[in-house]
Amino acid sequence: MLYTDYTEKILGLKDAIITKVENINEEVHIFLDMKLEAQVCPHCRHETKRTHDYRIQIVKDLSNFGASVYLHVRKRRYYCPHCNKSFNQKISFLPRYQRITSRMQAHIMDEFRRVCSIKSVAERHNVSQAVATRLLDLISYPRPSLPEVIAIDEFKGNAGGHKFQCILTNPKKKQVLDILESRKSEDLYDYFLKIDKHRRNNVKYVVMDMSNLFRQTAHALFPNAQVVADKFHVCRQVTWALERVRKEEQKKFGKDRRIYFKKSRWILLKRYQSLTDGERLQLEGMLQISPKIRDSYMLKEKFYYFMDSKNIHEAKTRLKEWFMQVGCVDIPEFKACVDTFSRWDKEILAAFECGFSNGFTEGTNNKIKVIKRISYGVRNFERFRSRILHATTAF
Repeated sequence: MLYTDYTEKILGLKDAIITKVENINEEVHIFLDMKLEAQVCPHCRHETKRTHDYRIQIVKDLSNFGASVYLHVRKRRYYCPHCNKSFNQKISFLPRYQRITSRMQAHIMDEFRRVCSIKSVAERHNVSQAVATRLLDLISYPRPSLPEVIAIDEFKGNAGGHKFQCILTNPKKKQVLDILESRKSEDLYDYFLKIDKHRRNNVKYVVMDMSNLFRQTAHALFPNAQVVADKFHVCRQVTWALERVRKEEQKKFGKDRRIYFKKSRWILLKRYQSLTDGERLQLEGMLQISPKIRDSYMLKEKFYYFMDSKNIHEAKTRLKEWFMQVGCVDIPEFKACVDTFSRWDKEILAAFECGFSNGFTEGTNNKIKVIKRISYGVRNFERFRSRILHATTAF
């Protein structure tokens, strides 16, 4: 069977009759008439088919084959003989008071899931930045319910008058729960106290970096939860200590050797088991030059041995052994690590029990930084929050 309405099928415009199609200046102009159907009067709720008059409205539609598409819609105004009032015909693909089709609106809003700027979205769809921004502001995400495992971290957002914002995620299901406007303790308390106490009591684990502010907040607001220190941030304390030792020691060297140690610092930071034979020979030469760097490197490797523990019981034993090894050498940088880890021992060991980390949260922070950079910053916090949640929420 042959079809005679191919154009209407391709466009997918319901109840529209195509009367003419023109190509003008690399633009496609489609002229439409709307079918005459009974409409319900919004004033008296009676049906009527009586036409009052017509008017032409030009609206933008999705681009077709690389060309901008404009619809010339011949809109009908109905007259109601019951209440003597007129009203506009309802068109399924054209929202009220809009000059772009509903599917174009949906497509633009879906574009904000990509890591791109508002300007680039507006240019791709041949609309103004104001229109694209207005559609972005229509996106709204409610306050989430808290799962059993949550992770919290901060990032530099510079939105809403605050320098830092907080991100709340579910590391178990790899989901972004919410973006908090500020990292201040009073704002954190105000946010979480609005959540039902029963839901807060159901939280079992709170994963975070080694922030005293977050730890105090978690203990106060989630009494049944175990605070978990992220392993990456724990290891970073040790690598920073090794770097501080290297920087102090290389000041004693001549220019050439100082430059050599600086350029070869990655060998000291790399795990011994991951080094090649050539890199191990290079490492041996570096460790023979400075006994303090040698001792620091051995402490670093012993700490990674602790981090390789298979369970919490093994981790407790190895951590105590590492504390004793640090006590046998006179390196203030590593003794400072021991002081820090002594205050965070419960949270550090908890990571070996539950297995959760802030890896997903940190990865999301990198995506947020890209969104912020390509947008040259977003000052409006609600818009920034919607942008982040929309770009990181999968459907």
